[in-house]
Amino acid sequence: MINKVFSAKQLDEKDPLFNKAEAFSLPNDTIYLDGNSLGPLPINAEKRASEVVKEQWGEGLITSWNKHQWISLPQQVGDKIGTLVGAKQGQVICCDSISINLFKVLSAALKMHPERKVIATTRNNFPTDIYMVQGLLDLLGDEYSIRYIDENHVGAQLTDDIAVLMLTQVNFRSGLKLDMKDITEQAHNKGILTLWDLAHSAGAFPVQLDECNVDFAVGCTYKYLNGGPGAPAFIYVARRHQAAYKQPLSGWMGHSSPFSFSPDYVPDTSVKQNLCGTPGIIGMSILDAALDVFDGVSLKAIDEKSKKLQAFFIAEAKRANLLEELKVVSPPLDNRGSQIAFAHEDAYAICQAWIAQGVIADFRAPNILRVGFAPLYLSFADVEKAVSSLATIIKEKHYDQDIFKQRQSVT
Repeated sequence: MINKVFSAKQLDEKDPLFNKAEAFSLPNDTIYLDGNSLGPLPINAEKRASEVVKEQWGEGLITSWNKHQWISLPQQVGDKIGTLVGAKQGQVICCDSISINLFKVLSAALKMHPERKVIATTRNNFPTDIYMVQGLLDLLGDEYSIRYIDENHVGAQLTDDIAVLMLTQVNFRSGLKLDMKDITEQAHNKGILTLWDLAHSAGAFPVQLDECNVDFAVGCTYKYLNGGPGAPAFIYVARRHQAAYKQPLSGWMGHSSPFSFSPDYVPDTSVKQNLCGTPGIIGMSILDAALDVFDGVSLKAIDEKSKKLQAFFIAEAKRANLLEELKVVSPPLDNRGSQIAFAHEDAYAICQAWIAQGVIADFRAPNILRVGFAPLYLSFADVEKAVSSLATIIKEKHYDQDIFKQRQSVT
């Protein structure tokens, strides 16, 4: 995909997204390869943070629930996200965290299939997804169970006792991207409801929830959507399920008429039912502004640039003989998300040494150096410099220092 006759400078000159980096507040002398973990600060979000605190809250006070439409922000932001994940309006709501949203959806899905008692997922799914299933099963008792399946052979392992199939579209370690449309169809042939985690998908490449006939989905907004640390997550409930869907966290904002203050809960019949307590307006408003960076940009263009950046990274790594030291453990380009995983016994120390040189990537236990590619602000020149820095670190073993081997709380 990348021919070395083109220099990084030439590739950047041909890049239609090159100027999008101006929409972000990025520190000088830093190359950011960790947008798949936490996206950087969009300038619009920085402005909104000041506005929502000083003006909307500081001056408008409680009137801003109506004056600045705080009350409808979960739906407004949800619909913005919906356009990025292939969902028509009225099917995505912004609220809570992925973990809490998983609890809601799993509970509702089981209730929709009371004769089935199994939740299927992969053993190498992101741990919090598995933890939420385990916690739910503790509440439900021994009648229910979790079944682990191989992500490489999902269809062959589906049986008609499974109520819900919970999968993450892009594996957080390897970057393996599952075929959402094919797997969903195979699950439906067995009468199984599907729940997709889009943590490493939303904003990274085209996702087509409606087209793939997905039942439910969840996702976070602080990675490729650049919503900020701890930004609220989202839930997708296909419109065809909304009437039968009933999640157990029946907070007042999910009531059909929250300001009637009725003592009895009557759930809203739309995706709004997933709201619980009062939404965190400051974080959600910042996210609302952050999503503006996607205006006028196609996910297809983002995906195409991501693939070119990844191919260029590998080409540069080969040229520097880095792949003799670092083992690529990600699948081929067309079968992975916007990241590459490298295995090395000193991956943690290498990552810390790289960060010390101004290149920020991350480590995933037990031995993975993970490199993320967020095309809206990453250039080919960034990749070239990053690989050059990494080559020096490894060849000269700069990572072999105690300061780089000391594990920090967040890796």
